[in-house]
Amino acid sequence: MRDPHFETRDSSILQRDWESAQAREIIAFAIGRFGAGAIVLANSFQIEDQAVLHMAMEQNSRIRVITIDTGLLHPETHAVIEETEKKYGVRIERILPDKSAVDKMVGERGPEMFYESIENRKLCCRTRKVEPLKRELAGKGAWFTGLRRDQAVTRQKIGKLEWDGQFGLFKINPIADWTTGRLWDYIKGNNIPYNKLYDRGFTSIGCFPCTRPATDLRDIRSGRWWWEDPGKKECGLHWKPAKERIL
Repeated sequence: MRDPHFETRDSSILQRDWESAQAREIIAFAIGRFGAGAIVLANSFQIEDQAVLHMAMEQNSRIRVITIDTGLLHPETHAVIEETEKKYGVRIERILPDKSAVDKMVGERGPEMFYESIENRKLCCRTRKVEPLKRELAGKGAWFTGLRRDQAVTRQKIGKLEWDGQFGLFKINPIADWTTGRLWDYIKGNNIPYNKLYDRGFTSIGCFPCTRPATDLRDIRSGRWWWEDPGKKECGLHWKPAKERIL
């Protein structure tokens, strides 16, 4: 069992100002501090996660890379997963939700339940995404994400290193301060595989029933759950950044 005081044990981490640190420096620190075996890179195969994966693979190819296969991913997402495995020579673990839980949910609420209410949509995200990730992060030291502050109003205060109280480990957001322009320059400049849905007007990509091309280019996530309030559009994986410990 993890020590509940683990997150406050290393004062050098707590005292470090990570805001000015570069993404590669943060990734190198995390690998050195926790070890590749205690870190999970959760990749949704959007360009943010692909940039983080590229930097992580440059430093240590033994990092565990997973993706949550909700059962509702776009064919283009499956294609970029395979392309990424070939480019980096890495095995990406497809993590599936609990089948009995999905069957029960769909049986009780219907296959398009997410359109009927926000409660239903959040239940679907929790069943298909949050619970499987929680299972995979149990007992780990840290996880990498591609969160950026300019993605949404719900993400404007994220830190580059945080304590993730929801999952009980460190959450590392090395490109939190990157702009969309900088990110695309990095993707194209390093020939990093990307989801071809971006070429069709998508600016944020999730499950196919809940994702469409951007309706407002000023809002990166306008094509996600377009029927909901932008201030509340999260699947639950990153819903409580304000309560997490910024290092």
